[in-house]
Amino acid sequence: MDETIKLEIRNMTKLYKNGDGVKNINLKVRKGELMTLLGPSGCGKTTILRTIGGFLQCNAGEILIDGKNIVAMPPEKRPTAMVFQSYNLWPHMTVYDNLAFGLKLRKIPKPEIAERIADALKLVKMEGMEKKYPNQMSGGQQQRVAIARSLLLKPEVLLLDEPFSALDAKIRMQMREELRKIQTDLDITVVFVTHDQEEAMALSDVTVVMNKGSVEQIGSPYEIYHHPASRYVADFIGEMNFIEAKLGVHTAIRPENITVRKGPGGDLDGTVRNIMMLGHYTEMIVDTELGLIKAFLSGGEAEEFVRGEAVSLYFSETKEFSE
Repeated sequence: MDETIKLEIRNMTKLYKNGDGVKNINLKVRKGELMTLLGPSGCGKTTILRTIGGFLQCNAGEILIDGKNIVAMPPEKRPTAMVFQSYNLWPHMTVYDNLAFGLKLRKIPKPEIAERIADALKLVKMEGMEKKYPNQMSGGQQQRVAIARSLLLKPEVLLLDEPFSALDAKIRMQMREELRKIQTDLDITVVFVTHDQEEAMALSDVTVVMNKGSVEQIGSPYEIYHHPASRYVADFIGEMNFIEAKLGVHTAIRPENITVRKGPGGDLDGTVRNIMMLGHYTEMIVDTELGLIKAFLSGGEAEEFVRGEAVSLYFSETKEFSE
């Protein structure tokens, strides 16, 4: 990957009147990188995205694209384009007119507009839809048009605010794959906001885990999952068991890092409370003296056990967090 820093945020603070917002945010996004801002509602991820796009003014700090500070620029002058959760297509305009609007404002000649729109629709697999209106299309199709409209402006940084959250699970997965393909094919720099950890893990080159207006951890999806920097990250990303082995210290174990065997004698013993088949793996809940523990087993392994049976748990990988 290109090591050139495309977007840099330096000591950026944006606080609302009620005191919410973000403080001292420092981020670097390389050229062609897809960075995800991940966290629960109200953690500040959309605030960061909107300050990059110019829809919110920051109280302090700098936002640089290609080394140039853009904080004083209005949204339409910034080298960014934003795709909103709600698509923001004009309902009275056809797909073609929705896409052409921004290009007309930039005084681009009509033949070039037509050519660019044809290319953009091909990119998002929406060829032949030029004359349709937004209300004649599904949510997934509308979101494709919204993405095409943003790409037409040839932004240096593409900003995406939970763009797939209104879509059903299957379409959402398909759109993720297509966005990733478009992003890598065009080598564009993307900042993507989501509260969906699976989406963040699937899409990101770099994931930024947010917590109450500040950055909790920055790393690759692998690093965030396998080497969480705090109890908060460990709890937020994926499934995790927490055992208070000694006062004030919790041992964290992923369910896939637990081996279950018949009879006592493991790192922790218990009885099988429940066994649930979840597609390609099975979830087992084991009742122990330190609480309920969740383990993931393959379908074949799970068939050996029954509810109420005494079992032992063996932990292959653990991490400790102090209170």
